[in-house]
Amino acid sequence: MTSPPTGARRSLVALALAGIALVACGKKGPPVAPEHRLPLPASALHAQLEERSVLVGWTIHRARVDGSGLRDLSAVRLFRREEEEGTPVKPAMLSAGRVVGYDEVAVIRLDSPAPAVVRGDAMEWVDDSAPTPGRRYVYVVTASDARGRTSAPSERLVVPFLAPARPPAGLRATTGDRRITLDWNAPTELLDGAPLSGALAYVVLRGVGSAGALETIAPEVKATTWVDTGVDNDVEYRYAVRAVRVDPRVSAAGPPSDPVTAAAGDTTPPRPPTNLVVVPSPSALRLAWTASPDDDVALYAIYRASGTAGLVRVGTVPVGTTTFIDRDVRAGVVYRYAVTAIDRARTPNESARSNEVTATAP
Repeated sequence: MTSPPTGARRSLVALALAGIALVACGKKGPPVAPEHRLPLPASALHAQLEERSVLVGWTIHRARVDGSGLRDLSAVRLFRREEEEGTPVKPAMLSAGRVVGYDEVAVIRLDSPAPAVVRGDAMEWVDDSAPTPGRRYVYVVTASDARGRTSAPSERLVVPFLAPARPPAGLRATTGDRRITLDWNAPTELLDGAPLSGALAYVVLRGVGSAGALETIAPEVKATTWVDTGVDNDVEYRYAVRAVRVDPRVSAAGPPSDPVTAAAGDTTPPRPPTNLVVVPSPSALRLAWTASPDDDVALYAIYRASGTAGLVRVGTVPVGTTTFIDRDVRAGVVYRYAVTAIDRARTPNESARSNEVTATAP
């Protein structure tokens, strides 16, 4: 058999290598650059000072830089740097999974995030590692997938640590029908003893019962009084108030006041019965009236007097009954009558009296 010429052999080898390359590739288009597979960094960083801690929050993203989904987000790291006020903020640069010049203060595993709080894609962490008033703290966040690929650092969050105000004093509660009015005295000093300056807002906390957990029900009260209309009558509530320093850069919430307890109650009497009439009958006087139009009436009270004496309660009948027979009468004596309505409140409220009627016992 005759071998092909040298040039022909070279062409066959080139074609064979090209075929191998096509078979080995198995994918269309160029490969994705590694940096495009990195997780997106966290965003929307924000903070609030809570007494002597910093509550830092941010939003995580379930996507990569190239726009593809990120199903294996495994950890989020929070870094912090302490700086002097007025100095340039240090850039955040990643090196070997860490942010250069920043301290790692938290590693939050997505499969077990506590003590971090996670609500959907929103995360919060309380940094209570003794920040110092008057210093500035800069936070950044990184995100890592299950293969250890780490996002670029997030935007920097600059937090000046402000001393919070002392708790409000003299918290008082005044009760009414399905309402509790709170008022308190504004603090005049910071926790560090310095005089307070700048604007204040207040946070109102409420719990049920003498030991129920206190939760925020009014996050931004501008005055030193507030009315809670979301209460039920005859239920004991416990309240406390926190003062919040309002600064364009960050808010600083101080400790809560001493708590007070209060229970709202119905203090509104029902409307009185009307159209009271009395009819003499053998050895008795019979009364009838038109019911009070209010739906919280529990009883009707019957009052009686003779001559010029004052009216005295002589009996009650349950709601639904609008008649009363007075058998305890003496023949020939003139009696005066009136009727009131009494409601179901824990401390019952009694209406004004109905019209007064007079009759002589037979």
